[in-house]
Amino acid sequence: MGYTLDFGWLNGAVGMIARGAAMTIFLIAVTSVAGTILSIFGAAARRSRYPILRGAVGAYVELIRNTPFLVQLFFIFFGLPRLGIRLDPVIAAMLAMTLNMSAYTTEIVGSGLDAVPKGQKEAAAALGLQPWLIFIKIILPQALKVIFPALTSQIVIMMLESAVVSQIAVRELTYEADMLQARTFRAFETYFVITLVYLGMSIGLRRLLFAAGRRAIAGGMA
Repeated sequence: MGYTLDFGWLNGAVGMIARGAAMTIFLIAVTSVAGTILSIFGAAARRSRYPILRGAVGAYVELIRNTPFLVQLFFIFFGLPRLGIRLDPVIAAMLAMTLNMSAYTTEIVGSGLDAVPKGQKEAAAALGLQPWLIFIKIILPQALKVIFPALTSQIVIMMLESAVVSQIAVRELTYEADMLQARTFRAFETYFVITLVYLGMSIGLRRLLFAAGRRAIAGGMA
């Protein structure tokens, strides 16, 4: 006898799916803001005149980019308590996601900074502007415009990778899917629905970011 699809359980599961999706959106919202800010400081630090600062940021980027996100998450949630640092699962998830994302976006932001013609910085300095003002008013806006598509893609990727935090019992979308599957024994239907939810969230997030980017920093970007 063949397998019969059954989505009858879905009516009673909408609330759980919605709560999980809301937690996923919350995590990526916090991570996107914090990770982008950290990456701006990181990219600037990698281009500073202080070798120690450049080396420290470079080591952090290489460490994070060359180790699995799951291991980073477990180190923060299970490892740090050995040092007396105990974090709530949601806080641990946000910290791990932010540190992971900022390592990748530091390189993205850095490529944008390198793409801005040096002559603009020199011209602004000749006008007597302070270095920090040159960076914030002239260099950074142009860099963000250049790297905005790549930055958007990294944010979407981070949202999808947030499924990993279900391993420390953060009640995001994948965690709720696991609970539903255990309750209904309908693995195919459960993960099919959750896949569609993730797809919709990814498309929606990408469109939202590009709409915001066109208005805020990207001018007439299509």
